Amino acid sequence: MDLVREKKGPLRAAIPCMPFPVAVLCLFLNTFVPGLGTFVSAFTVLCGARTDLPDRHVCCVFWLNIAAALIQILTAIVMVGWIMSIFWGMDMVILASYKEQGIPQQL
Repeated sequence: MDLVREKKGPLRAAIPCMPFPVAVLCLFLNTFVPGLGTFVSAFTVLCGARTDLPDRHVCCVFWLNIAAALIQILTAIVMVGWIMSIFWGMDMVILASYKEQGIPQQL
């Protein structure tokens, strides 16, 4: 049986797999201040959090997360960034729950 995996763009693949409490904190931050949780999550990459971009350098993945945070902040005025920010936080929590349960990343 073949495994079906979703193809992700570079920004989405750069979402780090963090410890569950940190992911929940980032979701909380993203809910109330769009982009702030994504900005915080960028620094977890520098602390060793894994992403779906193993072939990219850590600094590149860090800057991809910073770019995602800036997009969320700048487009929050028209609600797009706020909604994107919440979904980004939900993806972080889902990835963290997979990690906590020992399930391979399937996001």
